[in-house]
Amino acid sequence: MSQLLSCGLECPLDWVPLPVEPDDDVAGWVKAKAAEIVDRSREAGYHVALKTVRADLKERAQDSRGRDPFYAFALYPDGFDTALATLEVDLIHPDDEVPEITLDWLAEVFSAKDFGPPDIAHVDLPIGRSVKIRQNFAAKSSWWKTPGVLMESVIYGVVPKGTDSAVIALFSWTVPGIAESMEEAAESIVRTLVAEVG
Repeated sequence: MSQLLSCGLECPLDWVPLPVEPDDDVAGWVKAKAAEIVDRSREAGYHVALKTVRADLKERAQDSRGRDPFYAFALYPDGFDTALATLEVDLIHPDDEVPEITLDWLAEVFSAKDFGPPDIAHVDLPIGRSVKIRQNFAAKSSWWKTPGVLMESVIYGVVPKGTDSAVIALFSWTVPGIAESMEEAAESIVRTLVAEVG
């Protein structure tokens, strides 16, 4: 089997890449990206608050950087000054503790049972076999005085053809009523996954 070196995917323009590299200039990125989001919304006929966009971008970037994903994105549709969802992508390689990565192992490790068992399905993607996990779980609130929030998520664990490693794509959101559109967006994005093997 070849080693999985990297992966790529295509996201619509309203999925904003977050700065997750240790040497990324987060402050400079926040300033520039917030201006882009405000301008894009203005061109679409919406007014969004620059200060709110900046604060949300900073919080989203810091949150994702704390988990050190391979890639991270936040969804800012036109007219929204806070992100509706987050996508984090990571690579998992076999090691001494987990010598073989299987779809069953991915389903077990990435499943939460906070609100009952998750919905698990196997999906064939152009890149390879995958397991899709649709679940809800309790997440900490960003404000310490408020209780936790319901986090909804769709996770795809993919074992690309010709490798023994996996790509994990985690889509999560706390906004109620968007589950169906988020599941459709998630499937559309993961179908663009490509792998670099060596």
